[in-house]
Amino acid sequence: MAQTSLVEVGRHGSTLSILWGVLLIILGALAMGAPFLAAVAVSVVIAWLIIFAGVVHVVVAFHSHGAGSMIWKLLVGIAYLCFGGYLLVHPVLEVASLTLVLAALFVIEGILDLALFFRMRPMHGSTWVLIDGIVTLLLGVMIYMQWPSSAGWVIGVLVGISLVISGITRLGVTFATRRAGPSVVGPTRLAA
Repeated sequence: MAQTSLVEVGRHGSTLSILWGVLLIILGALAMGAPFLAAVAVSVVIAWLIIFAGVVHVVVAFHSHGAGSMIWKLLVGIAYLCFGGYLLVHPVLEVASLTLVLAALFVIEGILDLALFFRMRPMHGSTWVLIDGIVTLLLGVMIYMQWPSSAGWVIGVLVGISLVISGITRLGVTFATRRAGPSVVGPTRLAA
């Protein structure tokens, strides 16, 4: 039976975590460099998820006990399959639709953040909520005012920024854990 110390396990895991962080940063940079391609990729993934949900609905329908329940679940499953298939065939339409939904979400979030600011105005730090609300509202209005041309860049850029930030965060946490590693972990042994 092989013996592995927690430090060795931590180093192996942190190496994988570093590689994953670097990969996320590279993918994020690629997404920001080709935002429309990234948006289409995101829309294709969403279409496949909808198709998968349709397959699950159809399978569940055939395991239903009541005839009415079976027909209803089967119809829902078929609707998911048709909708997912349509989006898979027309990913640019999905990108435009997702962009419009995202603009609406940002406008609503910005308005709600502004309302929250006015409720918590006397509290220390509430200015950050005001800034967040204004920026989010302006971003939503900007996306909406430039729609449908904004569909070519919005989703890809936002996904890219998210990936880069996730990669940087992963690297930061991994390096911080590595620095604290041996003093935190100690000489304990694990059976592998």
